[in-house]
Amino acid sequence: MISTVTPVCAFGTPAPDFSLEGTDGRTWPLTDCAGPEGLLVFFICNHCPYVKAINQKLVRDTAELKLHGINSVGIMSNDPTDYPEDSFENMKSVAAQFSYPFPYLIDRTQSVAKSFGAVCTPDFFGYNSALELQYRGRLDASGRLEGQSGMRRDLFLAMKQVAETGVGPADQVASIGCSIKWRPEAV
Repeated sequence: MISTVTPVCAFGTPAPDFSLEGTDGRTWPLTDCAGPEGLLVFFICNHCPYVKAINQKLVRDTAELKLHGINSVGIMSNDPTDYPEDSFENMKSVAAQFSYPFPYLIDRTQSVAKSFGAVCTPDFFGYNSALELQYRGRLDASGRLEGQSGMRRDLFLAMKQVAETGVGPADQVASIGCSIKWRPEAV
C-alpha cells in the first residue's frame, strides 16, 4: 500500500463531465448527480483501509449534506485485476452493506479519475452550484483509524459552507489515502 496526499484546491476549476455506470444499474451523467447547491465527487474503492475507516462517516456526512442541497457521488477507478475486492460485483455488495445514500459508479477506463486529477482513495472534490471546485481536502483527521469520533468534520463543514455561500474555506487539509491502482497503460 502506498499512501498518497492530494494536491491543494484549485478554486474555480470546473467539474469534468462524465457518464458512468452505477451499482444500481443506471448510467449517471454529471448533471444528474449534482444537487441544487453543489456536488461532492469522491474517488473511493472497496479494499483501501483509509476508505474502510471512514465508510460510516461518509454515509452520515453525505446524507446530511443532501439536506443542505449538496448531492454526492462515489467513483471507483481502480484496476480490479490485482485488487479483486474492487470488482463491480463487490462494489454492489459494499454499496448495499453500507446503504450508500449516493450513486456508486465504476470508471472502467480510468479516464474520469484522470480528468479530475484524482490521486488516491479517498480523494474528495467539492463543487458549488455552478460546479466550480471549492474543496479538495480530507473528511476528517481519522486517517486509517476506524471508530474515531468527536473529530472536526472538515468535509461536512466545508461543504455546508459551500452550500450557504458558494465558496469553500481558504484553509483545507489534504486528504490522504492509498494511491489509485492504475492500469499499466494508464500511467
